[in-house]
Amino acid sequence: QVQLVESGGGLVQAGASLRLSCAASGRTFSSYIMGWFRQAPGKEREFVAAITRNGGSTHYTDSVKGRFTISRDNVKNTVYLQMNSLQLEDTAVYYCAAESGSSFSTLNKYDYWGQGTQVTVSS
Repeated sequence: QVQLVESGGGLVQAGASLRLSCAASGRTFSSYIMGWFRQAPGKEREFVAAITRNGGSTHYTDSVKGRFTISRDNVKNTVYLQMNSLQLEDTAVYYCAAESGSSFSTLNKYDYWGQGTQVTVSS
C-alpha cells in the first residue's frame, strides 16, 4: 500500500514557475514508476510526466517538454514536478500516481493516486 500526498499548487501568473511535490508513505517507493497527471475542468485526466524507478529516465507529454521537469528522491520518498513558463492551458488539478508495472503514460495502469493539488495560471 502506498499513500501519496501532493503539495505546492497555487495561483500564479502566466510565465511563472511552480514546483509540485508528492510525498509517499511506505518503504517501497523506489519500486514504483512515478507519474504526474492533470485534469482540467470538463476534460479527461491526462498524462503529464513519468520517471523510472531509479530516476534514470523520464517521459513527458509533448505540450510540457522543455518546460516541466520530473525528478525523484528515493531517500525522501518524494517525486517533484518543476513547472516553468506556465501557460493558461496548464491550469488543472495535478495528481501524482505510482505504478508497479512499466506503462509510464497509461492512466489505468497506475495503482495508487494522490488527492490532487490545484494549479491555476492567470493572465
